[in-house]
Amino acid sequence: MSKAKMDGELDQFDRKIVDALARDGRMSITELSALVGLSKTPCQLRLKRLQDEGYILGFHAVLDPRKFGLDHIAFAEVKLSDTREAALSEFNAAVRKIREVEECHMIAGSFDYLLKVRTSDIRRYREVLGEKLSSLPHVSSTSTHVVMQAVKEVGRP
Repeated sequence: MSKAKMDGELDQFDRKIVDALARDGRMSITELSALVGLSKTPCQLRLKRLQDEGYILGFHAVLDPRKFGLDHIAFAEVKLSDTREAALSEFNAAVRKIREVEECHMIAGSFDYLLKVRTSDIRRYREVLGEKLSSLPHVSSTSTHVVMQAVKEVGRP
């Protein structure tokens, strides 16, 4: 096997391992090897290689935010006043520190960033918007889209 495979070069066993673990990351190596059709040692070696090469970034529990009272989702469009590299880096570092921001994506379009923000309710979102998001470095304007229903989300069937 080549040391630096591209995504398109994963073989059928690698893909089966990745697919199985994406569905159940707590699966034992015995269960995984039986599911993909390999004995334990080759399966463990492939799993280690997939981790070492960065195909599998880690394992974590998928929590239900609603159980923690975080029922409200909003997407905030953020436009910056300065988009030079130093300003982008400053914004990126600051937004990573805001607990309520679940995701932050730089966007090519009429605004610069799209943030997924999860809070307990619209009142709390308003506080986060006013106290945290609007005061991020170089923010010139924001626009909010409130989620009415999450139809498909990572970690949810």
